[in-house]
Amino acid sequence: MAFISLTRLSELHPRRFFLETWRAVDLESETERAARSGYDYRPLIALSTAAVSLILMEYLGSARQLNVLIYALEDVNTGALDGMIDVYYKQSRFFTLFQHAWWALWRVTGYFAIPAIVIKWVFRERLCDWGLQTKGIGEHIWIYFVCFIPVLALVVLMSFRGDFLNYYPFYEKAGRSWIDLLIWELLYAAQFFALEFFFRGFWLKACKSAMGSSAIMAMVVPYCMIHFGKPWPEVLAAIVAGIVLGTLALKTRSIWNGVFIHLSVALSMDLAALIQTNRFPSLLWPR
Repeated sequence: MAFISLTRLSELHPRRFFLETWRAVDLESETERAARSGYDYRPLIALSTAAVSLILMEYLGSARQLNVLIYALEDVNTGALDGMIDVYYKQSRFFTLFQHAWWALWRVTGYFAIPAIVIKWVFRERLCDWGLQTKGIGEHIWIYFVCFIPVLALVVLMSFRGDFLNYYPFYEKAGRSWIDLLIWELLYAAQFFALEFFFRGFWLKACKSAMGSSAIMAMVVPYCMIHFGKPWPEVLAAIVAGIVLGTLALKTRSIWNGVFIHLSVALSMDLAALIQTNRFPSLLWPR
């Protein structure tokens, strides 16, 4: 990484990366509060929206709920629809992938679509101002590489753990064929983009004026909780990742470095697990 100068690397010193960024955010939030007349309803609306989105994803966005919907359709219909459900869902070789697609669809809906509607139609602001701007990505892309290299090393070490190999890939048939792996990774990538927008864009932007840099820790708590059920080292790492990615998003005014890091780590974890268990796909299409 010869293109990264020592001067740039010094920006990642904890004092500069964390404390100076937090202080700058606090000063900016004070200025925003002073310029605002009246009560700031954005945190109230955004956090209420976030709570509703999390509830919808938890109670509607699982494979179990998809099966409940399918069975309900069967109960109220007969004939052609039942046949289509049997052939194209229950008997399909992509039965499990359909369930994961349902999960990903609800994540994109809860993490991105619903907040985006609130931003556009309630706050009446531009989505690009909520962490989606691409200007300046090149200036900060080096941070992505510096952050990803040690995480990749950690992924390799974790890939020797039994609980890691049992959990990843989340879609257990990802190694069955290249089509399975490609579709799964695209679904996985879509929900990771939405997740970054929800926590590092929507949540932080809405709460920054009222809470300053403390909005980062307010975001980290639910971000850690959505990792419950995963291997415990990953749950602990989510706390650190939440603080780092939240600080990075406020520092760069963009979620894209966080998106790139998340996608790279997720793909690396899946590939490492497939390689370690000799499940790497050899077929283009499943038999």
